[in-house]
Amino acid sequence: MPRVDVSYTLSTTTTHPFDVAVARVREELADEGFGVLCEVDVQATLKNKLGVDREPYLILGACNPQLAHGALNAESELGVLLPCNVVVYRQDGETHISAVNAEQMLSLVGNDELSETAAEVRRRLASVVEKAAAA
Repeated sequence: MPRVDVSYTLSTTTTHPFDVAVARVREELADEGFGVLCEVDVQATLKNKLGVDREPYLILGACNPQLAHGALNAESELGVLLPCNVVVYRQDGETHISAVNAEQMLSLVGNDELSETAAEVRRRLASVVEKAAAA
């Protein structure tokens, strides 16, 4: 699968239809110890609020409780950057899967105690993106 090179995301495209990609992302998140705390159906929200039609776009707010607990102990204000967002969307006939690059995001905090956690979250989310996109 082609990877999209954006520093703040871990992204790829998949041949899976949108609904299949969403289901696979949920499964892979669970396998990596993440729960989905919230979800935003951007397509429905924009249609309801603005009358705008767009292709499916779903944001899943994912959290690994153990990793979040450790990170919050190291940096109390970190909650403003949680949960870790994973998106599945359709654009130009392709299904895309993207997750936040936790190392890039947490580098903003400037707390060296978070580097191990950030690397672990990045590794796990990269695995989610890769495995969910696989045929």
